[in-house]
Amino acid sequence: MEQHASQYARSLIEASLDPLVTINTEGKIMDMNRATARIIGLTHDEITDSDFFDYFTEPQKAREVYLQVFKEGSVADYPLTIRHIDGKLTDVLFNGSVFRDENDSVLGVVIVARDVTDQKRTANELVEAKVFAEKANEVAQIAKEYAQKATQKAEEAVKAKQQFLSNMSHEIRTPMNAIIGFTKVLLKTELNSKQKEYLTAIKMSGDALIVLINDILDLAKVDAGKMTFEQIPFRPELSISAMLHLFKQKFLEKNLKLEVDYDNYIPKVLLGDPVRLHQIILNLVSNAIKFTNAGSIKVSVQLLNEDEKKAKLLFSVTDSGIGIENAKLGKIFDNFQQGSSDSSRLYGGTGLGLAIVKQLVEQQGGKIHVESELNKGSIFSFSLDFPKTDKNPESELEIMELNGEVKNIKVLVAEDVPLNQLLMKTILDEFTFECDIAENGKIAIEKLKVKEFDIILMDLQMPEMNGFDATGFIRNTLHLNIPIIALTADVTTVDLAKCKAVGMNDYIAKPVDERLLYSKIVSLVKLANAIEEQNGDEYYKNNKGKYTDLVYLMQRTNSNPALMMEMISLYLEQTPPLVDAIKLSMENKDWNSLYSAVHKIIPSFSIMGIHHDIEVIAKKVQEFAGSQKQTDGISELVIHLENVCTEACKELETEYKVLKNMNP
Repeated sequence: MEQHASQYARSLIEASLDPLVTINTEGKIMDMNRATARIIGLTHDEITDSDFFDYFTEPQKAREVYLQVFKEGSVADYPLTIRHIDGKLTDVLFNGSVFRDENDSVLGVVIVARDVTDQKRTANELVEAKVFAEKANEVAQIAKEYAQKATQKAEEAVKAKQQFLSNMSHEIRTPMNAIIGFTKVLLKTELNSKQKEYLTAIKMSGDALIVLINDILDLAKVDAGKMTFEQIPFRPELSISAMLHLFKQKFLEKNLKLEVDYDNYIPKVLLGDPVRLHQIILNLVSNAIKFTNAGSIKVSVQLLNEDEKKAKLLFSVTDSGIGIENAKLGKIFDNFQQGSSDSSRLYGGTGLGLAIVKQLVEQQGGKIHVESELNKGSIFSFSLDFPKTDKNPESELEIMELNGEVKNIKVLVAEDVPLNQLLMKTILDEFTFECDIAENGKIAIEKLKVKEFDIILMDLQMPEMNGFDATGFIRNTLHLNIPIIALTADVTTVDLAKCKAVGMNDYIAKPVDERLLYSKIVSLVKLANAIEEQNGDEYYKNNKGKYTDLVYLMQRTNSNPALMMEMISLYLEQTPPLVDAIKLSMENKDWNSLYSAVHKIIPSFSIMGIHHDIEVIAKKVQEFAGSQKQTDGISELVIHLENVCTEACKELETEYKVLKNMNP
């Protein structure tokens, strides 16, 4: 029975996966299980009677724990490390207690060492992961700060670039405005054939140069592929012929022969952008002339195919020039690239021409191709689709038809450049409009104080006072509703929102398009006159007793139905409570409340086209409430004001329903 109990106890000991060992009072191992032998790497017999402390990485620490067991009776979860004879280390938690004989005498210590290597490794990994995460977070924060600084620098660089381009645009386009403008003026005079030919060439060159300025200066637009293309009727044969005529003198100077092969089967009129087509051909022919010292240049335009809707044309420019190396052909259309390192020194140029050509062709859905042989010449070709049309193209040099009914419009031109002043005066004289010049915004304001004008053409960049400040003063201090058109040569960064915010009615870029200028002046003056007539003494008669007129609201919202409905809705929401407040304040003689309510209601009168007389009445009521001095008839004025506002709400409710039905 005793033997059976001993075997049972031994089975329990061996069943433990943790090392279990008994040590006598001298620190010698008395017995152990297989787990102990395995973790140490020795046999049962080799371990028996050996020194227990020799198997730990820190023997002295193990001895101290051993003694602590004798002193306290037990210890729990004390961390130690066991060394295998091969050097492998096992982390354990030391748990020990004394064991005694039947007389309660201490015989030794029983040790159970819980293997926690995996747990410790996991804990270490977690700590390492945490440290790594913290480091990664620090790195990420540094990277974020670096990215923010880089973004800030990039934004500052973009702003600096935009400012530079804006200044360059203004400086270049200002003289171009005069060149093109006076050329147009001369073309309207009596000229012989040679004079007209030369001036036509100057104008077309100027037009092409303006297009180049627009695209080259606004590099961001070129890079983003956001160039726009017109779809207007034009005669391709005349367009090509006119462009090639520009090079007549160049061909003579270099003694080169020009050959033109134009397919007569090409439709006479097509839809497209002739200015962009001019620009493409101008670049290709300019390059051909630049790199050809002898021989000929051939310009060919062929009809590849057509159907009922469109025609595909193939354009090619062939020269007998210096040619391009095969290795350079792949990069010839890149920005700032030329065929050889000597090209810029010998022939000049920036290397942007072909890059712009590629952009212009591809953004119209075309393809450009080059073939070349060194010292024998090059062929640049591209194809484009052009929609067909039955419309007749307008002549670029045709003088607009002036409306005989519109005369004697008094125009104030705020412009500081003398050439542009003369040009605008010349153009306006042709319109039979009266023109007065102000050298800057400050002078324009002084002229407005002593003389009436129908419209103002306001340059944005002027000394003393610029166009924005002058317009703000005209609207907010002089309280004039005179139409103002912004004029500027700064087409790259002009803030149209700012123009509208300060009260400008429209905008036109330099060089000025005469047709566009004329139509904008006439339409704005007519609208202003209509509003003035509506606001005259016969207002109520003309409007059949109506209290509101939405002409001004239409003007301010560009007739946007959604915006008009929103503004009417706001008026209908705020006005009835204010009317009630006015009525109650008058009854209670609460002059402060009356003043406040009237003050809040006045700004809406002009927006909703309520007659100026009502605003005058409201200001009288406000003045009385502010001074609190009794005025005869003030009660009647308040009643009249209440009635007008109430009737205005009824009319606007009807207008709102009409707009809603028209724009469901």
